Amino acid sequence: MAREAQSLRPWFLDLVPLMVVLLIAAHVFALASLLDFQTSYRQAAPKKKGALIYITLEI
Repeated sequence: MAREAQSLRPWFLDLVPLMVVLLIAAHVFALASLLDFQTSYRQAAPKKKGALIYITLEI
Protein backbone atom coordinates (compact mmCIF):
# COMPACT_ATOMS: atom_id res chain seq x y z
CA MET A 1 0.00 0.00 0.00
CA ALA A 2 2.80 2.43 0.88
CA ARG A 3 4.67 1.57 -2.32
CA GLU A 4 1.53 2.23 -4.34
CA ALA A 5 1.14 5.70 -2.79
CA GLN A 6 4.79 6.51 -3.52
CA SER A 7 4.45 5.64 -7.19
CA LEU A 8 1.56 8.10 -7.54
CA ARG A 9 3.87 11.00 -6.64
CA PRO A 10 4.00 13.55 -9.49
CA TRP A 11 7.18 13.53 -11.56
CA PHE A 12 7.75 17.28 -11.24
CA LEU A 13 8.21 16.96 -7.49
CA ASP A 14 11.33 14.92 -8.25
CA LEU A 15 12.70 17.83 -10.31
CA VAL A 16 12.21 20.54 -7.66
CA PRO A 17 15.58 19.99 -5.89
CA LEU A 18 17.39 20.00 -9.25
CA MET A 19 15.66 23.21 -10.30
CA VAL A 20 16.60 24.87 -7.00
CA VAL A 21 20.25 23.91 -7.44
CA LEU A 22 20.25 25.17 -11.05
CA LEU A 23 18.62 28.45 -10.01
CA ILE A 24 21.20 29.02 -7.28
CA ALA A 25 24.03 28.19 -9.69
CA ALA A 26 22.66 30.63 -12.27
CA HIS A 27 22.52 33.41 -9.68
CA VAL A 28 26.07 32.69 -8.49
CA PHE A 29 27.30 32.74 -12.10
CA ALA A 30 25.50 36.02 -12.79
CA LEU A 31 26.93 37.60 -9.64
CA ALA A 32 30.45 36.47 -10.50
CA SER A 33 30.21 37.78 -14.06
CA LEU A 34 28.77 41.09 -12.82
CA LEU A 35 31.65 41.50 -10.38
CA ASP A 36 34.13 40.67 -13.13
CA PHE A 37 32.48 43.24 -15.40
CA GLN A 38 32.59 45.90 -12.68
CA THR A 39 36.28 45.33 -11.95
CA SER A 40 37.23 45.46 -15.64
CA TYR A 41 35.09 48.57 -16.12
CA ARG A 42 36.73 50.31 -13.17
CA GLN A 43 40.20 49.49 -14.50
CA ALA A 44 39.39 50.79 -17.99
CA ALA A 45 37.52 53.94 -16.94
CA PRO A 46 39.41 57.06 -15.92
CA LYS A 47 39.49 57.54 -12.16
CA LYS A 48 37.37 60.38 -10.82
CA LYS A 49 36.94 61.22 -7.19
CA GLY A 50 33.41 60.79 -5.94
CA ALA A 51 32.15 59.29 -9.18
CA LEU A 52 29.50 56.60 -8.87
CA ILE A 53 29.29 53.75 -11.33
CA TYR A 54 25.81 52.88 -12.50
CA ILE A 55 25.20 49.76 -14.53
CA THR A 56 21.99 49.64 -16.51
CA LEU A 57 20.71 46.51 -18.13
CA GLU A 58 18.50 46.83 -21.15
CA ILE A 59 16.17 43.98 -21.92
